Amino acid sequence: MSHVFLRNRGSPIDSVKFGMSKLREHIKTQTELQEYAIRACGTTGSARYLTKAVVGADLAKTEIIAHAVATQVLYPEVRTILEIGGQDSKIIILRDGIIVDFAMNSVCAAGTGSFLDHQAARLGIPIEDFGDYAVKSERPVSIAGRCTVFAESDMIHKQNAGHSKEDIIAGLCDSLVRNYLNNLSKGKDLEEPVVFQGGVSYNKGIVQAFERHLNSKVIVPKYNVLMGALGMAILVKDYYLDHGHQTDFRGLNIAELNFETSTFHCTDCPNQCEIVEVKLPEKGDEVVARWGSRCGKWQVF
Repeated sequence: MSHVFLRNRGSPIDSVKFGMSKLREHIKTQTELQEYAIRACGTTGSARYLTKAVVGADLAKTEIIAHAVATQVLYPEVRTILEIGGQDSKIIILRDGIIVDFAMNSVCAAGTGSFLDHQAARLGIPIEDFGDYAVKSERPVSIAGRCTVFAESDMIHKQNAGHSKEDIIAGLCDSLVRNYLNNLSKGKDLEEPVVFQGGVSYNKGIVQAFERHLNSKVIVPKYNVLMGALGMAILVKDYYLDHGHQTDFRGLNIAELNFETSTFHCTDCPNQCEIVEVKLPEKGDEVVARWGSRCGKWQVF
């Protein structure tokens, strides 16, 4: 499976352009892909509509749907999906292949990949090794995990008290899992099989903490960081087979296009909405995306 996994670094457009350039380079080196043809393109995630407009995608779906679709294909009996990414976390409950409940936390950074990245950097540990430290712990300490500020303060206090990095990291993993379950799983039956995905699922300490708190086996898929993209690929494939129209995808050469972003205020009503507009100068200032109006008047995706 050809893929590129990147952090968006606060700029979805630049990240997509860079990702497309890397994907193009990868495809060029694969002889079996020399005659490839892209029939359809889909986007998902928090910037799905902006990305859809930029790349010329044919379909955009929420990550809840995309994650559920991919997981069901790989694990047809799945009943609980845990997902923690770089910026948010979510839980999806399925019964007989249908999403019956879900919860998402995109407000608090506690427990997300960005918070763990920050703590790994502060401790001088590569994020790839963070989980290995946790599983080596013999006496995990208690860390306040309900808030990133309190968690970091508590970690510093434990360091000053002489606790090992292993015990502190194990305590952090445990507290973040407790926080995740307290915030997202209230009133939900987390039945097996349980599948854990997203970048944080690479962290062995988090996986162990989930298994301990849920008292059940937690499955981490082979494509754990690509499940949203995989689900979207399945959805857009079905969309193409149902509709069969020519794709609007701009091609992998999108990396060479320049997009300009600007804002203006709509004065048609007292709301004075700030409208964000993305243009493509190479195409005569074609407006590829516009959003921000409460009434939807200016929306272009």
